[in-house]
Amino acid sequence: MTKENERIDDELIDNLLKDYKKPEDLIGENGLLNQLTKRLLERAMSAEMTEHLGYERHEVAGQNSGNSRNGKSAKTLKGTFGTLPIEVPRDRNGTFEPQIVEKHQTRFTGFDENIISLYARGLTTREIQQHLEEIYQVEVSPGLISTVTDEVIDDVKAWQNRQLDEVYPIVYLDALQFKVRDGAHVRNKAVYIAIGVNLSGLKEVLGLWIAQTEGAKFWLSVVTELKNRGVSDIFIACVDGLKGFPEAIETVFPRAEVQLCIVHLVRYSLNFVGWKQRKEVATDLKRIYASATEAEAEIRLAEFAEKWDERFPMISRSWRSNWPRVIPFFAHPEEIRRVIYTTNAIESLNMSLRKVTKTRSSFPNDEAVLKLLYLALRNIAKRWTMPIHDWKAALNRFAIIYEDRMPTG
Repeated sequence: MTKENERIDDELIDNLLKDYKKPEDLIGENGLLNQLTKRLLERAMSAEMTEHLGYERHEVAGQNSGNSRNGKSAKTLKGTFGTLPIEVPRDRNGTFEPQIVEKHQTRFTGFDENIISLYARGLTTREIQQHLEEIYQVEVSPGLISTVTDEVIDDVKAWQNRQLDEVYPIVYLDALQFKVRDGAHVRNKAVYIAIGVNLSGLKEVLGLWIAQTEGAKFWLSVVTELKNRGVSDIFIACVDGLKGFPEAIETVFPRAEVQLCIVHLVRYSLNFVGWKQRKEVATDLKRIYASATEAEAEIRLAEFAEKWDERFPMISRSWRSNWPRVIPFFAHPEEIRRVIYTTNAIESLNMSLRKVTKTRSSFPNDEAVLKLLYLALRNIAKRWTMPIHDWKAALNRFAIIYEDRMPTG
């Protein structure tokens, strides 16, 4: 910045800091920054009043003008600077509405964003209260925190109803369980999450849905919503044995291929295994889903059963019972299979969401669940800026296999 462009010169700064001895003199409750903020806000509102009335204080032009200054009213602002008492000018006709600190505004710009940011990281209302008091010496009520975070609900609704892409080569569906208060009872409810991989290879959360029970009717409403929001085709839908989903998606997207999610099947299998054998079992499972053909996969499954059934019989049993939904996986070329089973879209998302919800023993209502998950997802999505690994090779294969279904625009 050149001297010509500097708005505050060094001499003024030196003069302001001539009594500075310790940090509290600058950033303490009665420090220079708070004093400057107060004076600047009051000066700005005084200038706004002059603009509103059309004349300066004590100017002759103000006589018999029909309106005039009428003293000041006290207001207390809360912000990252702490609590700041200011005086707001009034006019006799009561028509003056300041812009820099609006009527009924009690929190300074950026303060609400701080509350929402803390909430999005999973902090409880009590923890947010403590944080704001410790860092900014500001006391806030639970009601204020709820009011601020409730403003997000409109954003959630707009996000849930936004237009989606026309085609998603892969869509993953997953569920997380939460305890939600329902009247006098706390019930287990599932939040279903749809994650799409678009034609650019970028991950995108398509929506959130809450239900106490799943079934064909519920899933029909979900996939119909996706269609109404602009989705015309899904190539592969990876699911975790969700009841009624295959029937629902095949009704709305009849050409979609329903594939049991390999990531989920492996996760379920490892639930039966202790830490000592976990790595070895995972390696042997990979031999099954990394097979070149369905026939080879069946041989690897038989080998796995022979080796591990005595200790972990439920693993091979679950793979065999789900085999009809696993088989389509082996019909795909290696490039597509690799992006299906190696992408950590589901696992990393689940881990991040559990991290922000782990302090909540239960939620007061469905909206509270959606509010927190939406804010957490908004933060997570900021990191989804690159295509998933090996996407170009997979896209070329998709373009050949689904040539007649690829968008032409």
